[in-house]
Amino acid sequence: MIIRLARETDYVAAVELYAEFGGGVPGISGEEGLAQWRALLAHPGTSVVIAADEGKDATAGEQGKGQSFLPICAIVTLHILLNMTYLGWPYALIGNVITSQRYRGQGLGRQVVERTINMAWEANAYKIMLLTGKGRKDGGAKGFYESLGFSDEDKYGMTLRKLPARK
Repeated sequence: MIIRLARETDYVAAVELYAEFGGGVPGISGEEGLAQWRALLAHPGTSVVIAADEGKDATAGEQGKGQSFLPICAIVTLHILLNMTYLGWPYALIGNVITSQRYRGQGLGRQVVERTINMAWEANAYKIMLLTGKGRKDGGAKGFYESLGFSDEDKYGMTLRKLPARK
């Protein structure tokens, strides 16, 4: 297993993993999706960190299309945002943390999130924020994030949506 920044050639494997996110969240694929993937990877202050399985081949049908041959087991997006308070230090936002069902329980989600946390601190972020769903009866991923040091004690996380939340 290798933890690294995503590349353009990871597009097909990333779309496959994003599809596991489910819950009625609309995805994007094809040429439109590839253009969005390229824009995401090129966006200033944005990084996508993945865990790729070096020991397995990705979907055989994608060979020859210039795409990654390594399946993506876990993925997370990090945004470093400029700021005018806290001495001008930036803050960070972590989103779209997904670990494939096949690879859960192996610590891969922890590894990609820890990599993004380190990247945020290296960028001199004064805080890192994330939101996690609360619809699941088992509390969702809240305990996972708390084990990484995140807390909900000093802030309320709120959203205003143009599209409905995932179910």
